[in-house]
Amino acid sequence: MPKKPAIAIAYYSGFGHTDVLAKAVRAGATEAGAEVTLIRVDTITDEQWAVLDSADAIIFGSPTYMGSAAGKFHVFAESTSKRWAARAWRDKIGAGFTNAACKAGDKHSTLGYFATLGAQHQMNWVNLGLHPGWHTTTESENDLNRLGYFNGAAATTPADLPADDVHKADIATAEFLGARVAQHTAVVLAGREALGV
Repeated sequence: MPKKPAIAIAYYSGFGHTDVLAKAVRAGATEAGAEVTLIRVDTITDEQWAVLDSADAIIFGSPTYMGSAAGKFHVFAESTSKRWAARAWRDKIGAGFTNAACKAGDKHSTLGYFATLGAQHQMNWVNLGLHPGWHTTTESENDLNRLGYFNGAAATTPADLPADDVHKADIATAEFLGARVAQHTAVVLAGREALGV
């Protein structure tokens, strides 16, 4: 029987909103049968680096600031260069999530940056896997993927609202992403075991 998927969520949160999403991703992945570790990249330890290296999947998360991931996430990403050179994360599963104050807020740039980082590490990217919500008059802002992103989970929280006010649909979308990554990772692990690779 294949092992439980080991998923690490490597993220930064400036004001707590992205932390809410990270915990939602963890909840979805845990419910789907994965073992999940949250890792704040701005305070990462050697032990947590080892967790990333041994994980079957890594999910990246950051708020979107000025059109990309936060600077502290970029510092983390640049510090993965030795792992890139060693192909240490090759064939891991990857995914991402972000939050911004504006409804658009250039979140696509952050999700694209995460996907490119994963591709540089030769990881296999898992998209959100949802049609857009709230794109017809019969739908509502309470739909999953209400913001219509595809490369990962996206949330919008007005800048003057606390982390407790992250929209419930965005939290549910993050949970969906976590479950999708856990399920996809389980399929990959089972396939590897069946093929003996």
